[in-house]
Amino acid sequence: MNEIARASGLFAPHELEELASVIAAHFEGELGEDHHWIVHANPSPSALAYFAPEAFAEGVWNLYLLAVHPDHHGVGHGEALVRHVEAHLSRAGARILLIETSGLPRYERTRAFYHRCGYEEEARIRDYYASGDDKVVYRKVLAGPPVGP
Repeated sequence: MNEIARASGLFAPHELEELASVIAAHFEGELGEDHHWIVHANPSPSALAYFAPEAFAEGVWNLYLLAVHPDHHGVGHGEALVRHVEAHLSRAGARILLIETSGLPRYERTRAFYHRCGYEEEARIRDYYASGDDKVVYRKVLAGPPVGP
């Protein structure tokens, strides 16, 4: 799974190390049942997503990782994974899905992808990752539980 993220070219070495430790923690059962991984394989792994709930908010989830191997860009694997995550979370009663990414120019394609998938830029924290590298947070309201009297 880490190879997909590495091949995308969007993750720094320290981020890939952190990803490897998260993957290891998942397979060792340390993350809990509410942390989810989806791998698209056709026939070999080509895309992956990792999402989990926000610890201190009701019905809010984070899509922490979405990566598509460059050999499979533009054929719909990323959008299919996003739609799968959204459907899963909607069925579970989630209210909001958040996605964060970098504000650097090389992430413009990533930000445009999230816009195409119906996400709105909700926040931008300047110089978050490093000087000149903003954190951009995207938000989408999901079909959460009914609100009523």
